[in-house]
Amino acid sequence: MNIGATIRAIRKRKNISITQICEETGLSQGFMSQVENNKTSPSIATLASIAKTLNVPLAYLLLRQEERMNIVRKAERRITKSGIENLKVEHLSSTKNLQMRLVELPPGALTGDVPHAHEGEEVHFVVKGRIYAEQGEDSAEFEEGDSFSWNACTPHLVRNIGEETAIVLISIYSESEQGKDLM
Repeated sequence: MNIGATIRAIRKRKNISITQICEETGLSQGFMSQVENNKTSPSIATLASIAKTLNVPLAYLLLRQEERMNIVRKAERRITKSGIENLKVEHLSSTKNLQMRLVELPPGALTGDVPHAHEGEEVHFVVKGRIYAEQGEDSAEFEEGDSFSWNACTPHLVRNIGEETAIVLISIYSESEQGKDLM
């Protein structure tokens, strides 16, 4: 964790001097310098005081870099192919355990020739088109604006039953790192 560098970056971005922070918090400039250079670990109470002065939530100072906002611009999305029909999958964004994908299913396309299962939970939102979804003994047809969810450990499949390309937004939650490339 690099709390000192985070504090320094926020302070500089907001044009706040170390002197101003010290005046507000009552901390010495030497101590603040050591904090910003990660040479000392401030207490939670001290961090709370610094966070208040910087006008940021204390929790933000405690986040690791990989836990902060992850931005994926449209032109920078990772695009892969999935299933027997090489469905186009756009990887929108992800956290440690949650992934969002936009999947295109051409007319008649399906996610596999047989239902498949994997770890995790999925939430689907039909952005465009008409699809049929099946999980175990349950099945239903969905159209634009409809949504559904399931535990992915039960075999499931999705098929485009419309005459145009269907687009489905899928959020996948998995507790393990192995679930990173589910689909």
